[in-house]
Amino acid sequence: MPRRPSDPPSGFGRRGEEEVFAGWLFSVARAGFVDPDDRPFERFVVRHPGAVAVVAVDEEGFATLVRQLRPAVWESVLEVPAGTRDVDGEPPELTARRELAEEAGLVAERMEELASVYNSPGYCDQRTVIYLATGLAPCETARHGEEERWMTTERVHLDDAGVMVADGRLVDQTTVLALLLAARALGREQR
Repeated sequence: MPRRPSDPPSGFGRRGEEEVFAGWLFSVARAGFVDPDDRPFERFVVRHPGAVAVVAVDEEGFATLVRQLRPAVWESVLEVPAGTRDVDGEPPELTARRELAEEAGLVAERMEELASVYNSPGYCDQRTVIYLATGLAPCETARHGEEERWMTTERVHLDDAGVMVADGRLVDQTTVLALLLAARALGREQR
């Protein structure tokens, strides 16, 4: 699915940026802009290499999700397998296949790109490419880090995604969008 970029509103311009923080996963820049009246303004912008998310759906309509601690919100969050595009030059589909195997212990015959979305465009340039994985087979996991070491998997039927969002069992926005897109791509109704 090709991305259709949108031009910024007419009259806005960029004046450059300065990196103020660099971490292992992202950096923060102080960016300068001008509005259509030529008035300057600044924003802090998080620069992120991007991510992938994978909805792995079996023949019965069940998606394999992972549950892991998310320290930023101090909750155990149920999510689709996902990961940062942290290998230079690696195509997003290859990253998605790697993350699916590492986290969920699955390989897919078919991967279909469902969408490419900004996560929080108000302050971050992270773009996540969402895939539907089908034709699944088990493989060994290769989890990394403390959170993934304690990660568990759960099967969720696509038909139940809407109810799970409404009752608070699904709270990760990428997962919500991914499950709804997968249900639509597979012609499944939500209840």
